[in-house]
Amino acid sequence: MSGNLPVPSVTADYAQRVAADLAANRSEQERVRTELARLQDELVRLEDSEQVLTKMQDVLGGVPKQTAKQRKGGKGAAVPAARGSNSKTAAGKSAAVAGRKGSKKAVSPKKAGEPTWLELTTAYLGGQSEPRSAAEVAASLTEAHPERAVQVTVVRNSLEQGVAQGLLERSKQGRSVFYSPTAPASAASGS
Repeated sequence: MSGNLPVPSVTADYAQRVAADLAANRSEQERVRTELARLQDELVRLEDSEQVLTKMQDVLGGVPKQTAKQRKGGKGAAVPAARGSNSKTAAGKSAAVAGRKGSKKAVSPKKAGEPTWLELTTAYLGGQSEPRSAAEVAASLTEAHPERAVQVTVVRNSLEQGVAQGLLERSKQGRSVFYSPTAPASAASGS
């Protein structure tokens, strides 16, 4: 009788709900994957910026790297003093930074007259017809300069420095970052 009619429609309703839930689940997975990729790109960019800023801070005689590491550990790191407030403290920090730099740079110090990493990377990219990744640039510089210890992070920081100075352009393709020289007109105005 009429008792048999509702069963197929209830089954069809459940099948339709399950299909809709499955589609929503897959859509949400894709959204989360896209967001995760964006956040990973942002994290890589922030880590690169941190490295560049840390090196700039060291060059300018700012807070030693150890303080930043202490903050990550959460063990009550000292708050850095205001710039220029105490010349003795600043001189002590500069000496401490210089002492640490000496031990770290013993691997491959830059000799007088050698080009900087920024000069090497911009010169290499200037001779290329296509954008290159930091790893590709590092590999080429390793071949071209076997006497210097080439590290991808140093090359990446130099490339980012070139971008900051307007000498290079950065382009992203998915999660990959590529670098190329800027147009001659914009490079001339940036100098």
